[in-house]
Amino acid sequence: MGILSKIPFVGRKTPVVGVVRLNGVIGQVGPLRRGLSLSALATTFNRVFRLRGLSAVALIVNSPGGSPVQSAMICRRVRELAREKDIPVIAFAEDVAASGGYWLTLAADEIYADENSIIGSIGVVSAGFGFTGLMEKIGLERRVHTAGERKAMLDPFRDENPEDVERLKALQTEMHDNFQHAVKTRRGGRLKAEDDVLFSGEFWSGRRAQELGLIDGIGDLRAVMKDRFGDEVLFRLVGPKKPWWRIGGGRLPGGETGALGFWADDLIAAVEERFLWGRFGL
Repeated sequence: MGILSKIPFVGRKTPVVGVVRLNGVIGQVGPLRRGLSLSALATTFNRVFRLRGLSAVALIVNSPGGSPVQSAMICRRVRELAREKDIPVIAFAEDVAASGGYWLTLAADEIYADENSIIGSIGVVSAGFGFTGLMEKIGLERRVHTAGERKAMLDPFRDENPEDVERLKALQTEMHDNFQHAVKTRRGGRLKAEDDVLFSGEFWSGRRAQELGLIDGIGDLRAVMKDRFGDEVLFRLVGPKKPWWRIGGGRLPGGETGALGFWADDLIAAVEERFLWGRFGL
């Protein structure tokens, strides 16, 4: 069963498993469309690790990724609390735990997934658009004035500068190295493939991910936890409180259901979010 199966279960009448759902894109995705971030989840993590009779914390992860910074911060905070409270953490991937979503699972001592879950995508991507041809066609001129020669680097309204692209690639390589370090630190000797396979950015089914050592087994929350703690185990779902403007059906002040003037930003955020999920056929 893995590492946690070696931990003896002693003496509590009714074992409690605290459950936290990590669902969605990581980072800020719009003015009123909050993704997963440490600031949004900090209180939830504190609450779940304070549950009475706590035997383990389960993270249910369903995320295509997003901000590497928030991914690392969330993972680090869960590990700090796990060490402080001496509580094991188990992650369960649902549809997808890829890129930053997989980084979130690294907060756990063990990782489980469904056979059909999508796991991996350990890499870094930066995407955007170039509008130079369009501007020429419709007769627009871009005017930018900066203090600092790199301030307008990778401006989508200008032709790409090879030096700027090289700088971006160097930054991506550094972030990729940090991601690899996190995987190797948390998974250690359980990894069963070479770096050029594991860290290529490729993603796999849950079964193949188990063969590669990226996860520990195939299973869901209830089956794994009941096998470990018995049929009487209690699951306590802990989540963030709803924002005030979502209480009572989600209507905003003044009867508006939009984003208080931010609808355009939210539309762009929704498209970007759809792109992240769409990469994995979801």
